[in-house]
Amino acid sequence: MTGLLDRVSRELGLTPVVPPPRPVHAVPLPSRLATEELAWASVAAVVLASGIARSAPLDPDRIACAYRSDRLRIDGEAPDVWSPYSGFWRAADGWVRTHGNYAHHARALLHGLRLPPAAIAADVGVAIEALTAREAAHRITAAGGLAVTVGTEEPGQDARLRTHPLIELRPSGGAALPRTDGVFEAAAPLRGIRVLDLTRMVAGPVCTRTLALLGADVLRVDPPHLPEPEWQHLDTGHGKRTTVLDARSPEFAALLRDADVVVLGYRPASLARLGLSPDILTDSHPGLVVAQLSAWGDEHPDRAGFDSLVQAASGIAMVESPDGVRPGVLPAQALDHSAGYLLAAGICAAIARRRTEGGSWHVRTSLRRIAAELLGMPRRAEPPAEREIDLRAYGEDFLVDGRVVTTARSVLPGFSLAAPHPWGADAPGWAATRTARA
Repeated sequence: MTGLLDRVSRELGLTPVVPPPRPVHAVPLPSRLATEELAWASVAAVVLASGIARSAPLDPDRIACAYRSDRLRIDGEAPDVWSPYSGFWRAADGWVRTHGNYAHHARALLHGLRLPPAAIAADVGVAIEALTAREAAHRITAAGGLAVTVGTEEPGQDARLRTHPLIELRPSGGAALPRTDGVFEAAAPLRGIRVLDLTRMVAGPVCTRTLALLGADVLRVDPPHLPEPEWQHLDTGHGKRTTVLDARSPEFAALLRDADVVVLGYRPASLARLGLSPDILTDSHPGLVVAQLSAWGDEHPDRAGFDSLVQAASGIAMVESPDGVRPGVLPAQALDHSAGYLLAAGICAAIARRRTEGGSWHVRTSLRRIAAELLGMPRRAEPPAEREIDLRAYGEDFLVDGRVVTTARSVLPGFSLAAPHPWGADAPGWAATRTARA
């Protein structure tokens, strides 16, 4: 745990480093791979980078619940968070992992498999079983869907990825003077910081939820043609305002002009086509901090992906296999959550560097890079036994649009989440006043 945290601290220039005390027991996320160590270090990195004073250990049970925050309740009921088209499927010569939670991805998956729109999960299974894993994945992705073949780990590739920073932080053109008018507040270290949130799914929204928790004014912007699954937004929308807006509109340009931080979670190639690549943004807006999260990294700028797909393609699914034949999974979407917390730590470090050095800053990581880190950490022959957690002790109720939404508490003790707004319900603007600017 401390070795990984030391590495992240060096990469982000967090010196001197006084890490949070070690936890009284491991984070209860049992797996063969070191999921619990990765989770603790990722959250601890936020503590260090944000300057939060901590004298007691981080609560490992609280971290585990935060990593499993998709186990939310809406009016006491658990929402159906997975599409029937998402999962592992046996092919003629192996396994395929698909992701169909978004409606447009589900339609593309069925189209690629030459199935009708009303096809059920059993039909998908029959279609994939008649194909090789590579052919099934190719057909689905060629149609615009999401699928990967389930692979075994490649130690050489993972070792090469680990030669690059886990969280890359670098200056990025757009020279600007240091911003020294902000006053650090331990209770809200990011107060006065405006964050434009251009992310979806889990990792990016976890990052921006954490920035909002630390006091930032976060505005999430989604394109009009891609609605977000309700449960997903209620899981990660705490403390943010949320609007629907075309990225090519004058209103969006005005938001960008007054932002301190932009967090990007779409495919790098798609962002470049919209003129929203990190280099373009920092050249056009000196002093901006741009944080970029992708599934596969810059080597695959036009490849979409999610945590489950990266687990499958990187070999994690087979490491976690229950029997050596069927693919398995990590006990949480740990790549997503770790990426979110680590990216938030990188943003905090970039803001601090900008305060003293000026300039524009670029922060970057990917799910695949984090997978390589996890695969390089010590592992067990078998996962430890699951330890029961009283989830009620780590849950919190919020009233959202007339319904009671129960989600995991803030992962940072002493910081309270604010209720998520209904998706797309806010006007496209910043808070009326800026109490401080860092």
